[in-house]
Amino acid sequence: MRYLMIAVLSLSFAACSTNRNKAEKIDTKLENPAPVGSGNIGIKDGDMIYQRKVAMNEQLRTLENEVYDLEARVFGGSRYLDNRGLYGVLRDCRLQMGDTDNAGDGKMRWTEARTYVTSEEDFSKMGVENKKDIVGVTEEGLRDRIERFKGYKEILLKRQDEYETKVKMCELELKQQKAKSKVEGT
Repeated sequence: MRYLMIAVLSLSFAACSTNRNKAEKIDTKLENPAPVGSGNIGIKDGDMIYQRKVAMNEQLRTLENEVYDLEARVFGGSRYLDNRGLYGVLRDCRLQMGDTDNAGDGKMRWTEARTYVTSEEDFSKMGVENKKDIVGVTEEGLRDRIERFKGYKEILLKRQDEYETKVKMCELELKQQKAKSKVEGT
């Protein structure tokens, strides 16, 4: 029984020490600091080091803005004030390919469904704060959120490249289709 309790306590301490979102005290004090670009050089524990320190709220805000801007550029749609995005440009091009005025067959070319990468966030808790304000709260570990948004960014960059290629291919096919119809029509 005693060994079982020791094992349980050991596991609980190990679980606490491996929490990726646990706030850690960081010593950023440098001796003889001198600015270099976006950081500083100086001496810490006898070693010469370069140190770059950022405010994590700004890092997260910048990352989120990059991701939402990228998603708007790729997918557009009602989520982004009806911006067409590359998805909308591709859909319009495929519509023109089927248009009989462009020597098409009158049928819409297949376009995949618009599938956003970022999720619509719901509140995990709703209630009353300070006995007067009704609030909704979502909580997520900072490292987890940063990693999630980095994943979104990576996916969106790939999708942007795919859609740019598909749009160019469609535009070329449409141009060839129009040229072919002019030759056949004369």
